[in-house]
Amino acid sequence: MQSEQTHHSVDVLVIGAGLAGLSAAVDLQRAGHNVLLVDKGRGLGGRLAGRRIGDASFDHGAQFMTTRDPRFAATVKDWVAAGVAEEWYSSFPGSPDNGHPRYRGVPTMTAIAKHLATELNIFRSVRVLDIAQQDNQWRATLDNGEQVIARTMLITSPVPQTIELLTSAHIQLSAANQARLDLIEYEACIAVMAVLDRPSSISAPGAISVEDGPVAWISDNQQKGVSKIPAVTIHGSGDFSAKHFDADRETAGQQLIDAAQPFLVATVIEFQVHGWRYSKPSVVDSEPYMLASSDTQLPALVLAGDAFNGPRVEGAVVSGWAAAAVLAGLL
Repeated sequence: MQSEQTHHSVDVLVIGAGLAGLSAAVDLQRAGHNVLLVDKGRGLGGRLAGRRIGDASFDHGAQFMTTRDPRFAATVKDWVAAGVAEEWYSSFPGSPDNGHPRYRGVPTMTAIAKHLATELNIFRSVRVLDIAQQDNQWRATLDNGEQVIARTMLITSPVPQTIELLTSAHIQLSAANQARLDLIEYEACIAVMAVLDRPSSISAPGAISVEDGPVAWISDNQQKGVSKIPAVTIHGSGDFSAKHFDADRETAGQQLIDAAQPFLVATVIEFQVHGWRYSKPSVVDSEPYMLASSDTQLPALVLAGDAFNGPRVEGAVVSGWAAAAVLAGLL
C-alpha cells in the first residue's frame, strides 16, 4: 500500500542554495515568511565549493570576495566578526594596490554558506522534477516523492538550467523576459585540485592570475590558510575549459598541471578535477533580478543570481537581497 504523498506548504520556495538563494531566504525569513530551499547538491553555497584530498583542503570554486555595495561591505565585516571570513590580500606582488581587499572564507569559502544557512529550512540532494501552476500558487514535485505548494517561487540556478526547467514544465514567460534570458551567457571552468610534495614557489599571498594560455588562475591553498599541507587549485581559462570540457578530465587536468608547473616548481603527487559548466556569467543581465511572472497569469516568480548582477560573490548576494525585497512586497 502506497503512503500518502507528503506536501509542504510555504510562502516562498527557493530553488538553489547558492549565495543568491541563501541571502534571499535569510531576508525573507527575517521578515516573517515561511521559506523552503531545495538544492540538488549535497553541500551549500553553489560555487563556494571546497574539497579534501587526504590532509589537503581546497577552495576549488569561487576564490575570494570583494566589497563595493555598502550593505555587502557591512555584511562581510559581520562575517569577519563571526569568524567565517578574513581579509586575504589587496594586491598581487609587484602590482599596485587594486583598491579592493580580497576576503576569503574561514576555514574555506563554504563556511560563509554554512553560516547563512544556520536557521534555514533546506532540502539537500533533492531535485525539483517539475513545477506547475496550481490556482494562484506553485506546485513543485521533488525527486524524493514529496510536493511543495508555494505562494511564490524564487529560482537561482544557472540560467540555462532555469530555462530547461521552465521549458520542460511548459511555463512560458513574456517575450521581453525570455529575450533577456536568451542573452545571458556563461563561461566554463575546469578546476584542478593538486597535492604537492613540497610548498609551491608562488609568492605571498599565494595567488596568481594568468593573462594568456590554458591557465587562468592558481591559488596556493596552504599559503591561503585553507590547507595544512602543500596544495594548489588551478583554474583553466575560458577558452581551454570550453574546448576540453567534454573531453577526458584526467587528461585535461594533467595539461593544466603541466602549464602551471613553472609557477609551482614542485611535484604533483595526487590530483582531482572538477568541471564547472556554468562557472561565471560572461554576459549578464542589467538588472539585479527578474520578475519572470510579469505580463503573465503566473503566480509570483522571480529569478536571481550572479547572472543578474555581475559574476562575483557580491553580485550573487546583492541579487538575492533584491529578489527578497520584491517577493516580500508581493506576499
